[in-house]
Amino acid sequence: MEILVCIKQVPGTSKVEVDEKTGVLKRDGVDSKMNPYDLYALETALRLKEKLGSNVSVISMGPPQAKEVIKEAYMMGVDRGALISDRKFAGADVLATAYTISQGIRKMGNFDLILCGKQTTDGDTAQVGPEIAEYLKIPHIANVIKIEEASEKAITVEMDMPDTIELDKVTYPCLLTVDKDIFQPRLPSYRQKLETKDREIQTICLNDFEDKDENQYGLNGSATQVEKIFPPSVNNDRETWTGSSDEVSNKIIGKLKQLKYV
Repeated sequence: MEILVCIKQVPGTSKVEVDEKTGVLKRDGVDSKMNPYDLYALETALRLKEKLGSNVSVISMGPPQAKEVIKEAYMMGVDRGALISDRKFAGADVLATAYTISQGIRKMGNFDLILCGKQTTDGDTAQVGPEIAEYLKIPHIANVIKIEEASEKAITVEMDMPDTIELDKVTYPCLLTVDKDIFQPRLPSYRQKLETKDREIQTICLNDFEDKDENQYGLNGSATQVEKIFPPSVNNDRETWTGSSDEVSNKIIGKLKQLKYV
């Protein structure tokens, strides 16, 4: 059984500058980490590997430094990894991103099960996983919170719907997006780090795709564009009040009324 996990490198801080012209995050020089939701997808894949004897691969999309999250995945027990990287992919919205990743997956090979984190912490759209499945023309289930049963031919899962918890069975090939706490992610292994330090990471660029039309990727291939994006304003104003409990209480009430909170 072949399992693929889609992972992403995201900023490790909320203090990220925004390019006012393109509306995208300036990632250069910013501390980064693996998207937390992808850790749950990785752990799910590795547990299935232990149960079914599967091979686990990862794929990521980003600049060359995104190889670091693939190396981290190797330290957790992943067998193979690939990075989709090309300047022509920069500025992609969720639709163009999903199409790019689907092309990268086709380049990597055929997979029975594709796992994604529910969403990323830098975008929070929760759209890319299902859109990848649509481009690959395979069934998908989102918001998976539990693997009920897994075999060589199908997988049964619980999904968290707005009003109910639903149980569904889907045959391979398919794609699942998993929610947090489905499993507790394992820590990277130092032994695995030593064993995989020279393991190859495949790099995939536009010329490797079946579809080499540049208009399908990056800003050119994006169906949506952000009109305006800006960092939130920070208000560090503060007041210190002293007095009896009655005096301070009256000051708090007066302040709340002044701000029209009450």
